[in-house]
Amino acid sequence: MPHEVRGVVAAKKGAPVEVQTIVVPDPGPGEALVSVGACGVCHTDLHYREGAVSDDFPFLLGHEAAGTVEAVGPDSGGLRPGDYVVIAWRAPCGTCRSCLRGRPWYCFDSRNAAQPMTLLDGTPLSAALGIGAFAEKTLVAAGQAVKVDPAARPEAAGLIGCGVMAGYGAAVNTGNVGRGDTVAVIGCGGVGCAAIAGASHAGARRVIAVDIDDGKLDGATRFGATHTVNSRGTDPVEAVRGLTGGFGVDVAIDAVGVPETYKQAFYMRDHAGVLVQVGVPDPAMSVELPLIDLFSRGGALKSSWYGDCLPTRDFPLLVDQYLSRRLDLGAFVTEKIALDEVEEAFARMRRGEVLRSVVVL
Repeated sequence: MPHEVRGVVAAKKGAPVEVQTIVVPDPGPGEALVSVGACGVCHTDLHYREGAVSDDFPFLLGHEAAGTVEAVGPDSGGLRPGDYVVIAWRAPCGTCRSCLRGRPWYCFDSRNAAQPMTLLDGTPLSAALGIGAFAEKTLVAAGQAVKVDPAARPEAAGLIGCGVMAGYGAAVNTGNVGRGDTVAVIGCGGVGCAAIAGASHAGARRVIAVDIDDGKLDGATRFGATHTVNSRGTDPVEAVRGLTGGFGVDVAIDAVGVPETYKQAFYMRDHAGVLVQVGVPDPAMSVELPLIDLFSRGGALKSSWYGDCLPTRDFPLLVDQYLSRRLDLGAFVTEKIALDEVEEAFARMRRGEVLRSVVVL
């Protein structure tokens, strides 16, 4: 029997979101019904609301979530009712050309639920990143529901489903930060601070946080930054070089995603250093660099997709680090809110007042 629950819907481009009654089907083959415990408010949800992702309105927002499996359909891969899960927006198919080459973190045919969730009048909803977790219940592909230790609080564990994994993985998986490396992270929001934590855990000897907000820079030290640079009145490239003997860093991570910060990251690298872009740019943006600089500076320019993570490997690992007090996921949670407070949370996020607002159900 379908389930009528409350969910946060973006009905049209740029309009304030609304809490509406939505209809969630029982799970079919390869699907799971998840009772949502908590879901973080991510910039990507705002991008959906503003039509920057697609025009497939109405959207059911929310994608950074943890909860409990309520029911499963046939062929659910061993997932069972009662399992405590973090929901991933990548569920490797196992059969695409990337999966078959042993690179499931790049899966080109990631799974989502086949059945749509709808409004009461039957209008299909587009679930944000195939999840739609600003709702009391949501329907996902069984492969998206990754089992983790149930001792983890949902408002903390859910953040692994997007922002924390994206940042942490940008350092550890994409940037391959190693012991003794020097690292700079531009942008100290939730993703940037997760990248700082990842670099610190990987053994970087120097982790330089770059931002224009002193409050965010102070917070970055909590996650492992050894040095901070306020780039509002300082050339960050020169500052980072000054902190690395004039050479630049081994890995520079752009967690903002605008042309200016990309160029800063490019030039604050040491020769043959790695640039990792994890901040999501506006589709209209472009960047121009001298071709001779691309050639002569060498190294690698990488885009980090979801922290190049394998959810079944990485989610339980990060939860275990949280439970053993090696990763302070709770420090990312600025506030806990209700479903009907998401629009106000978007405003606070835009003003840079929060690392994460988290809807708790």
